[in-house]
Amino acid sequence: MTATTSHTTSQQDPIRFLEDRFACAQACTECARACALRASLAEPGGTQGQERLRRKGIMCAEVCDATCRVLSAYGSQDEDDIRGQVTWCRAVCLDTAHVFDADPGGEEAARACRAAARACSEFLQTLG
Repeated sequence: MTATTSHTTSQQDPIRFLEDRFACAQACTECARACALRASLAEPGGTQGQERLRRKGIMCAEVCDATCRVLSAYGSQDEDDIRGQVTWCRAVCLDTAHVFDADPGGEEAARACRAAARACSEFLQTLG
């Protein structure tokens, strides 16, 4: 019976890894969309605040898109490279969420950024 329990646990770890990886990629995709939309609403060459919002939104969309691509590739990836990308994405998402918090109407995009950061954190815990 102990062997069965051990076997079941070893099967759940790869499943959790894949589920958390997928959830992170999905949250990053949603964040990238929200950030791209929010950035497109900021007027290029506008106020300093609008320009900062636009730059942060574009950067977050690009980092989230790159992270999603890394997480979607199932080739021989280095775990440290994945961890680095996901850690960077989490930091950028949190920073961008703070910028969107200060922008009227930016609440939905800020929520998407925080959801992506949370998903990144959960995936990083799974990586160990």
